[in-house]
Amino acid sequence: MLAAGCAGGRIGELGTGVGIGAAWMASAMPADCELITVEIDEQRAAAAREVLAGDRRVEVVTGDSLKVLSGRAPFDLVFADGGGGQDKAALVELLRVGGRLVVDDVTPQELLPPGDPFRADDPKRNAFFDDPRLVSAEVVLPDLRNSLLVGTRVR
Repeated sequence: MLAAGCAGGRIGELGTGVGIGAAWMASAMPADCELITVEIDEQRAAAAREVLAGDRRVEVVTGDSLKVLSGRAPFDLVFADGGGGQDKAALVELLRVGGRLVVDDVTPQELLPPGDPFRADDPKRNAFFDDPRLVSAEVVLPDLRNSLLVGTRVR
């Protein structure tokens, strides 16, 4: 859904894996959008290149995600699926104002066991909700066992 809104824009993905998530984004993004996806593991990147072969809008790069994407910023959408995902401040720098940052594989707080320190102080959530450059939301997915964090850069 977010990829579909990137008309004339640029999407960056940290952590291509074998390209399944990139293929989903490419299937939804407009014809005039480009996707740069970065994977540190050459074997996985090679597999992703096969999956995404023929789509000139998509470039699979092997390397350090944050370093590669920093040189290609700004982005309209950044999907942090791995690599560089710990440095949320640097990820926000990749976005243009109005751009969105998405991080998945988050466990909803309600599912954390009582007494779990992440219920009161979760660095991943804090990075989203405490950064004054972002307006953020946590979206609990239909399975109720996973959520994702979405932030829009406002300045």
